[in-house]
Amino acid sequence: MSAEGYDGYEGLNRLVLDRAGQAEAFDAIGDRYDDAFPHKEGQLAAGARLAAALPPGSQVLDVGCGTGLPTARQLTDAGHTVVGVDLSPSMVALARDNVPAARFHRLDIADLRDGRLGGPGSFDGAVAFFSLLMLPRAEIPYTLRMLHTLLKPGGLLALSMVEADLDDCPIPFLGSTIRVSGYLRDDLRQVVHDAGFEVTGEDSYAYAPASTDTPPEFQLFLHLRRA
Repeated sequence: MSAEGYDGYEGLNRLVLDRAGQAEAFDAIGDRYDDAFPHKEGQLAAGARLAAALPPGSQVLDVGCGTGLPTARQLTDAGHTVVGVDLSPSMVALARDNVPAARFHRLDIADLRDGRLGGPGSFDGAVAFFSLLMLPRAEIPYTLRMLHTLLKPGGLLALSMVEADLDDCPIPFLGSTIRVSGYLRDDLRQVVHDAGFEVTGEDSYAYAPASTDTPPEFQLFLHLRRA
């Protein structure tokens, strides 16, 4: 797939339909999500780093924006223009209430390939905090290439994933079931490199949700630049 195209998404409509259950799970979770994940030091630090590194008044795409907290609010408070997308209607509604200064759309990540929010080079920066892990591994490289295309040359991407050797595996999540994928960190570095990004920084955190039945996970935050 070229840096300026979206080839390789044949059959994506079927995959999008398969993600309907993901949206339903997050609709059911609703505003319990922020209560279940109250401490987001890694996400806050990565958001602050991106906000400071971008030119003033940058256009930023928030992929899988969730409730808009903390990232969309953090970026708008820093003076940037934020456009957020999420597949869950409930999450989009919460984000609009939480961050009225930003714009939010109920869209699948795959919808962005059609220029729904702008064509190549439309954004100075992007964030994808724990959103790409909701995709099968087969889709993740193409999605990264799509984000590469949507960014201006030299544009910045803040990416977070959970470190795990998983591909589209069902897991229990706050009373629902979602499907997740992950990479070991060396493999994740290779995937983003192959998508045309330079890794400019990396952080990792051990994190446990506010729940007694979920073991700690290792969260990886990569700071990337469009090469």
